[in-house]
Amino acid sequence: MNDSIERRSQAVEELRSAWSAGRLSRRDLLARAAALGVSTSALAGLASGFGGSAAAQNATPPVQLGNYSGRTLKLSVALAEDEVGPFQSVVIDGFKSATSGDVELIKIEAADVIKTLQAQVGSGNLQIDMLTQDNNSLAPLVSGGLVEQLPEATQIIPPETIEALIPVLQFDNQYYFLPARPNVQITYYNEDLFNQWGVTPPKTWDELSAAAKTIKDKSGVGRVSIQGVPGGPVGVTITQFLWQAGGDPLQINNDAGVQAFTFMQNLKPNLTPQYPTATFDTTNTYLLNESVALAQNWPFGVNVIVKEGGKTAVKAYEGWSGPSGNVLVLGGDVLGLAKGTQNRDMGLDFAKFFMSKDVQSQLTAQLGWPAIRTDAFGAVADWQQPYFQTISAALQLARARPNVTYWLQVEQTLSDAFNDIVTNGSDVKSTLDKYQGDIDKLKNGG
Repeated sequence: MNDSIERRSQAVEELRSAWSAGRLSRRDLLARAAALGVSTSALAGLASGFGGSAAAQNATPPVQLGNYSGRTLKLSVALAEDEVGPFQSVVIDGFKSATSGDVELIKIEAADVIKTLQAQVGSGNLQIDMLTQDNNSLAPLVSGGLVEQLPEATQIIPPETIEALIPVLQFDNQYYFLPARPNVQITYYNEDLFNQWGVTPPKTWDELSAAAKTIKDKSGVGRVSIQGVPGGPVGVTITQFLWQAGGDPLQINNDAGVQAFTFMQNLKPNLTPQYPTATFDTTNTYLLNESVALAQNWPFGVNVIVKEGGKTAVKAYEGWSGPSGNVLVLGGDVLGLAKGTQNRDMGLDFAKFFMSKDVQSQLTAQLGWPAIRTDAFGAVADWQQPYFQTISAALQLARARPNVTYWLQVEQTLSDAFNDIVTNGSDVKSTLDKYQGDIDKLKNGG
């Protein structure tokens, strides 16, 4: 234990010396700190030592946090296996170093958070203080009285927070959540293959349709993909097409709904045969093995495809516009406090630390997570810069899905409509009329 502390102290001193002498840029400082397992809060604690560097004069002041020695914050978060290490080093170890408090990670999948909290809050036996939750499943937490109202949000949410993230945090103009990890789909394409086929990245529905046909004609098989797995993946696909047509996923049988579903139905013959199995992970695989040359997916694919997979020919842009422009689904997670937690103050300070510029910068650089802040992209490597410029632009086009308690059931209804119309070629209007009846029943509590 003492050896570990000594090594960490020595690493901090070495970084401080290099920073003060002007031998490190801010980006290099953050990258080396992360590689050594040194938290940004530990570096921030030496801010006076960094003062000799001109770059240090522009450093963001450390957030003010309390001392939580002897206390433990129980945090529910779902992480992929390769995300655990960087999250532990940057977030958990950093918060411990800054506050002397402990954080216990509790892994609960998003689909199980609501029923877990229902049992714990109902029994008065809380085993979770703070939770991360997908932003498409927030209404049941609020309507069920499972999370704390957060009037402090206006004071602790950084002013640099991306504006599109704010509405999803509120219900009836009251804050219940804080931003954690925004997400938005970007459009990946294989530049080498596009050049070979003589096509350019489509910017409109008409161009998308034409590009898909050209690619199929020249390749012999469709190599444009949309995510067609039932539930969340196809729900995002449909919602984006509906919004781009000027429509609404809760009202699908109007002119805009017919236009969106008709377009998808006409696009289907030129899509990859793999589209019914396309989701967040398989889409990366299809881009890596070049069975797909154009597809929308979440930004974590940048590291998977380009950095780890070596596919430098895969580029990204914001995608295409429909008759009403380009509108994208705002995905990602938010932070909330479990109703009745005894660690409210510690949880709010954890959120402040998590939302800080240095922490957000490191998560972006190491994990490819889009930052919640407009000023936290400076630590990404040069090769990442074009992708994160695209992500930043895409977030400006993002819109939150409807905050209704029955959204997951709506996604299943949309999936059924997609299967009937796009996959099986059913009549568009009559099919949408049928499924609109199901959505109306959900609206009315049926």
